[in-house]
Amino acid sequence: MPHEVRWKSEPEEHDYPAAADYLGLLTDPDHVEALVSRLRSAPTVHRKAKDILRAAQLPLLSRDNVHVAHDLDKIDRQESLSPILLVRGDLRAAARLEIADGYHRVCASYYVEENTDIPCRLAAR
Repeated sequence: MPHEVRWKSEPEEHDYPAAADYLGLLTDPDHVEALVSRLRSAPTVHRKAKDILRAAQLPLLSRDNVHVAHDLDKIDRQESLSPILLVRGDLRAAARLEIADGYHRVCASYYVEENTDIPCRLAAR
């Protein structure tokens, strides 16, 4: 039987540069810097794994994806995962939620329980 997913209270420091690398593919460097700053100062909120994937319009990665499998192993060992970094979507502009960092952790959490409450830092666009 799978273990409950455990979470760290704060994102790991290396999550922010990873988020910046991803966001740099979507927008200019000044906007990336502003988004990462907002992610750093955003309060932690909790969202369900299934809702994050739906809002991001992303598929559930397979269990055998190397990064998902690694996170599932961490969950099995009862190690805590880092919170997810998100950039809010905009329904009016048809802009989806962006998982700036943590897509694999969302997928691994979903496999344990789709209703897993995931701690997130959620920044406005």
